[in-house]
Amino acid sequence: MSLGQFLLVAVLAVPALGALAVAAIPHDRAARLVGAIAAALTLVAALALVAGRSGTWTAYGPTAPGVRPWHTVDSPWVPGLDLRFHLGVDGISWPLVVLTALLTLLCCGYSLWRVPAGGSGRALVALLLVVEVGILGTFLALDLVLFFLFFEVVLLPMYAIIVGWGGDGSDPASVAARRRAGRKFALYTLFGSVLLLVGVYVVVAAAGTADIVALTGGTGLSRGTQLAAFTLLALAFAVKSPLWPLHSWLPDAHTQAPTVGSVLLAGVLLKMGTYGLIRVAVGVTPEGARWAAPVLGVLAVAAILVGSLVCLAQTELKRLIAYSSVGHMGFVLLGVATLTATGIQAALIGNVAHGIITGLLFFLAGAIKDRTHTGALSELSGLRETAPRLAGLLAFAAVASLGLPGLAGFWGEAFAVVAAVEVGGPLWITLAVLAAFGGALTAAYLLRLLRRVTHGPPSPVVAALRSGLPGDPADLAPPRAAQAGGTGVAGAGQAGGTGAAGSRLAGAEVAAWAPLVLLALAVGLAPTLVLGVAEGPVEALMGVLR
Repeated sequence: MSLGQFLLVAVLAVPALGALAVAAIPHDRAARLVGAIAAALTLVAALALVAGRSGTWTAYGPTAPGVRPWHTVDSPWVPGLDLRFHLGVDGISWPLVVLTALLTLLCCGYSLWRVPAGGSGRALVALLLVVEVGILGTFLALDLVLFFLFFEVVLLPMYAIIVGWGGDGSDPASVAARRRAGRKFALYTLFGSVLLLVGVYVVVAAAGTADIVALTGGTGLSRGTQLAAFTLLALAFAVKSPLWPLHSWLPDAHTQAPTVGSVLLAGVLLKMGTYGLIRVAVGVTPEGARWAAPVLGVLAVAAILVGSLVCLAQTELKRLIAYSSVGHMGFVLLGVATLTATGIQAALIGNVAHGIITGLLFFLAGAIKDRTHTGALSELSGLRETAPRLAGLLAFAAVASLGLPGLAGFWGEAFAVVAAVEVGGPLWITLAVLAAFGGALTAAYLLRLLRRVTHGPPSPVVAALRSGLPGDPADLAPPRAAQAGGTGVAGAGQAGGTGAAGSRLAGAEVAAWAPLVLLALAVGLAPTLVLGVAEGPVEALMGVLR
């Protein structure tokens, strides 16, 4: 086994074993620490995948495959059905693998400091690691059946996180709201799963193989099969992304999920859909993609405009950020719909930028809500007067999200519009203009958010932060229950505990947010961090799509 193969297996095995270890350790804080260590080792293995990569696109001849992984593991899995345990990583999947590992580490580290009410901290961390396994497996799978199985691993643990630790309290109304959000998430996801399963069956039955490498380019699939399969696959991935009009599960799930759940949900779980659209739907059924491209472009621009207009009318902080994802994913879909190298590159960097920036936004929204116990914009004003550091970070994340040049959010949205212009024709030029207008609306609702939350006289709940209420970071020791070996939930979010830090930032918060701030700057100033590794794989994909 080569080093690359070892790392591929380790990226999945370490969080899986970490989840089992966390579930088996009775001491809550020790279990959470083990989970954070497992997440850190996973990130190290994910970063190391880029080292020693071989098989760059220039090394292949004119008949080279459309997927050319740096490292692969390919072993018999179910020989009777010709199914294989086939993993691989290339420049399209690697940035998302690293982003997943990083966000999981930040969430596990954040859970060392604060565990939301509702259940034990070790159970939450174990579920976060299981979610990580499913997401990483989806990005690494090169067998359609294996891809489908990893795609489904995420469903139950994320449902449990929303229902078990979500909501604003333990009163009957809050419990009913988070259960309703969890059910909606599960039902929509199951609907998408059924479509994905049927689409996979159509492809595998027609081609006689589930190997994504062999299938890329539509090998062995007739035009009719590709049209049918693309329709099923695109709808399945549209539910997960989610893309308008199949997005209605998203706001409730984000609003009710705990902070760490929202970060993973927006940061990487949504990317399973857009990644699947590129790798599977477009790659395996290119004829279907070309046939549906105009429809995808129209739906993408509709998502941008609808998402932005709904955000302008939102009155709750987390719901506004959730709806913003609909618009941002619209830019990603617009890039994919162009079926050009520029558009696919725009989609890839848009995916990564959205994960970084929206993950940071949900961390900040959670911090504000923990301190003030409200997310209503009408009750939040004057944050810069009482918590200037928190307000400054919120302003940074907002301007990064609106696509300010020099920050990560700019490249994906700008080049999605450029790609539409490059395609040309009345339809695509119109879509480019409307998408650019949607970008202006994005700036409008985010600047409105900053005006409502950071400017003006402090509202009563914000003014209370000046005196250290409802919490004070002076005592950042673990809650008493955690010190005694309990669940670590007691004291979280209470005065003097670790759950709310008044006007100042706790060290754990800075540690969780700083990497995302630095990455938003780094990707904005040096987009080659993403585009450099993706250039060859995108050219290879374009080679078999032409």
